[in-house]
Amino acid sequence: MSEIRTACIVGGGPAGMMLGLLLARAGIDVTVLEKHGDFLRDFRGDTVHPSTLAVLNELGLLPAFLQRPHDELERLSGQVGDELVNIADFRHIPGVAQFIAIMPQWDFLDFLADAAKVYPEFHLHMCAEAVDLIREGDRVAGVRAKAPQGDVDVRADLVVAADGRNSTLRRRAGFEVEDLGAAMDVLWLRLPRHPSDANAALGRLLAGRMMVLIPRGDYFQCAYLVKKGGADAVKAGGLEAFRRDIETIAPTMAGRTDGLKSWDDVKLLTVVIDRLKTWCAPGLLCIGDCAHAMSPVGGVGINLAIQDAVAAAGILWAPLKAGRVTLADLQRVQRRREWPTTVTQLGQILVQNAVIAPTLNGATPRPGWPVRLLSRTPWLQSLPARIVGLGVRPEHVRSPDAHMRAA
Repeated sequence: MSEIRTACIVGGGPAGMMLGLLLARAGIDVTVLEKHGDFLRDFRGDTVHPSTLAVLNELGLLPAFLQRPHDELERLSGQVGDELVNIADFRHIPGVAQFIAIMPQWDFLDFLADAAKVYPEFHLHMCAEAVDLIREGDRVAGVRAKAPQGDVDVRADLVVAADGRNSTLRRRAGFEVEDLGAAMDVLWLRLPRHPSDANAALGRLLAGRMMVLIPRGDYFQCAYLVKKGGADAVKAGGLEAFRRDIETIAPTMAGRTDGLKSWDDVKLLTVVIDRLKTWCAPGLLCIGDCAHAMSPVGGVGINLAIQDAVAAAGILWAPLKAGRVTLADLQRVQRRREWPTTVTQLGQILVQNAVIAPTLNGATPRPGWPVRLLSRTPWLQSLPARIVGLGVRPEHVRSPDAHMRAA
């Protein structure tokens, strides 16, 4: 089976689905290949930040998005020892949304897929795993994928690799990955949430222990941080000891850990912080986690990936429409997105090295005077909220809606 498209996107995550939607909307014939049969994968990033909500608003999709079940997170706080500190307040940042929307990633991806399927130029193939690049001379000319019905070859003027931090395509292309180092891994789990619990994300720090609770409807999605490679040692201590440790870190969770029946209820996220030195080659562009894997600090990974997609669509739709996308066009995307990616990763590494690593290594965490000043000054809390919620360089939709213009 073979197809000829203007663009082929590999990976149906946030970056791939948003780019597919934007290109189809601009009248570009595009195929998205997703290796799974659905988007139902738990403990993925579920935070849709104000920068992404602004993009949805520019596309006219925000009202429909907000009609879907979600939670709205207005504040970030931290329990440092016995002291509660307020870190970020999104209620005073500029834009159409002063909150982080918490929605299961599979619901968000279903929403983007439904929006994209309105356009006849959009083609989504599920259960289609890209395994290799098709080359013509020194140029990437398409993708070879495996699917239940047999091999699928998609030839395209542009291939976009949005297939995540373990990308097959970037490996096939031979791109060099720069590992920036991560000091932690994360054990994800769910704990019951009561109606009286605060509607705010709360980090809890004790000497040698750290945990983050994110409200999600009737449960908390919990991140239990461990030193890099330390998950096996935690499991070796036994599930009962793990439950007791959770209740020590977060006393309000006492009596709520009984639902952890086995280690199958706990999922390991191996944290990686890296980025490609080169994001593109003739006919091939990498975006999202494929180009830069992010730490979970700040929950910004989804939103940076979507910013990549918005920037790529704005820069590339016209060359794709004209059938003359060049390496220089792809390099413009990297130049546009590399700086905000680098600054964000440096910020994550700073938090990792200054707060997370010392805490996990046994240091007694204490909020310094800048943190206390921040906590006691509400208007100052809009500054970290703006950094987390809007990012270093928020992107805006520059690609047209060819169908609306034609109508």
